[in-house]
Amino acid sequence: MAKIKVASLFSGCGGMDLGTIGGFDYLGNHFKKNPFKVVYAVDNDTYCAAIYNNNFDHKCNVKDVRNIEADLIPNHDLLIGGFPCKSFSIVAQNPPRLGFKDERGMLFFEMVKILKTKTPRFFIAENVKGLLSANKRKAFPMIIKEFEDAGYHVKFQVLKASNYGVPQKRERVFIVGFRNFSDMMNFQFPVELKDNNPVLGDIVNYNTEIDEKYYFSQRAVDGMMKVREKMNKGRAMSLDQPCNTISSHLAKVSLNSTDPVLFYNDRYRRFTPREASDIQSFPKSFELDSVSEHRQYVAIGNAVPPVLMWHVIQSLTRLINSTKPKNTKLKLEEVQV
Repeated sequence: MAKIKVASLFSGCGGMDLGTIGGFDYLGNHFKKNPFKVVYAVDNDTYCAAIYNNNFDHKCNVKDVRNIEADLIPNHDLLIGGFPCKSFSIVAQNPPRLGFKDERGMLFFEMVKILKTKTPRFFIAENVKGLLSANKRKAFPMIIKEFEDAGYHVKFQVLKASNYGVPQKRERVFIVGFRNFSDMMNFQFPVELKDNNPVLGDIVNYNTEIDEKYYFSQRAVDGMMKVREKMNKGRAMSLDQPCNTISSHLAKVSLNSTDPVLFYNDRYRRFTPREASDIQSFPKSFELDSVSEHRQYVAIGNAVPPVLMWHVIQSLTRLINSTKPKNTKLKLEEVQV
């Protein structure tokens, strides 16, 4: 069966890529392989790339996306990536234009440049929900216009991970672009699951012995308790619900922050890197130990949940199936859990 070629930008440790490829197990479910093959992956973070390259047969290039020569990227049918978004600004011109506050704001335009040069049939971009309201709701329409000016018809939707088999309340906007108008019209985002939605208790086992280094000191607890009611700190998670959003800030988690923590036997502790990975829906087989725990937290916190991405890819697979002749030998197998 012919594979659909994928180029991956801002690959991180590979959450988007793993969900795109499929072929992994998570919480008793097998997420079958998808008919996609990553032919190019790139990230500027050496530590994320080390985790990536320890888990995939193909390798992630360590390079600043701004130094990529778009012409030299292998031809591909799908471009994926979660571009940095914290530094967008609206340039005060008439008409106003999308700009940047620092160098990270330029990276979005690198994705657009590659789309213009390589013209893949599809792209999938992922970002924080707050992108929709950034710069008084002016930034997002301009981002969409940049994609449209690159030659794409665009659909977008906010997806909540906990509605797709991930025990986390993570909300992210997915932007899907199509070279062909008919593809755009026929694409539907994945339907929320009515069951099979796990909770934190499916990940965390209070009977498991945890190293003392993950527990907060009594001094930290006492400091938090002084401001707990006024500042809503010490956000202990319920095992009966999905977890609050896992972020890269877990690398320096504090009781005096909005980070999710655990509380049992009258003690507070942070999540272990493996628990964070599990909450993000990475399989147990996903190896993290090639870098320090600090770097593991950062990489995992910034990742796209593979299971969530897998469901988005299923929608794209169904679209591709529907546009192929019925007697084709290359008909893509519909994949279901």
